[in-house]
Amino acid sequence: MYDLTPLNIALAAMLVLVNGIISVWLKLNMEKRLLLASVRTVVQLLLIGLILEWIFKLSWWPVIALLMFTMTLIASLTAVQRSQRRFPGIWLNSMVAVFASSWLVSGFALTVIIPPQNWSANPAQYLIPLMGMILGNTLNGISLGLDRLSEELVMRRAEVELKLTLGASRSEAAREALQNAVRSGMTPIINSMMVVGLVSLPGLMTGQILAGASPLESVKYQIVMMFLIVSGTGLGTVISVLLGYRRLFNSKHQFLFDHITRVG
Repeated sequence: MYDLTPLNIALAAMLVLVNGIISVWLKLNMEKRLLLASVRTVVQLLLIGLILEWIFKLSWWPVIALLMFTMTLIASLTAVQRSQRRFPGIWLNSMVAVFASSWLVSGFALTVIIPPQNWSANPAQYLIPLMGMILGNTLNGISLGLDRLSEELVMRRAEVELKLTLGASRSEAAREALQNAVRSGMTPIINSMMVVGLVSLPGLMTGQILAGASPLESVKYQIVMMFLIVSGTGLGTVISVLLGYRRLFNSKHQFLFDHITRVG
């Protein structure tokens, strides 16, 4: 594997600079955000690289669990921050959805798909990258699902309240909004699966190939990873949407529209 130097990284950064110049030229006002995102990318990845170097050498379960918990918590908070509309309990809903989906899927992967004896010698090497890839996609699905749920209910307020007035249950009145919210959360990962290998080579597969692994062996890992990601995304999206639905409709089948607020 070729060892990248600071010069190689600087040359890659010049490509981002081109985007900044385009932003200034077209007056997009995105150059500051692009600069901030680039700086954060470098700083965050360097920090996590140093932390993982230490954790991989230490391989101590309490530290591994703490890092995984922190990653999951940040993902659950980020999912809500991306939503333009919020309601009471949305933060807790996101945490429950992210923790339940990512930890269940990761647990299944590392007990059923990959037997413990194959990773117990260095658990951090498997646990943390696996959790990170699942979390990154799960938070996107949850964020899109929650945002679409509240948006659908706001846009369909008259329709929903009319159905309730005519005797429909809360599940019947909110069914289309729930379906569209789950579809919204699942669509990006499904679209990605449709073109994987044809249009794009995923990060896991690319990284293994660059590291010298066999392409076919890399494909096996990528297939498993894609299935884990779509499972985590689907489970997290459904949980968050259903919990949100329970927050916005009470047991008397009343739509609590006033609970939805717009951020900013």
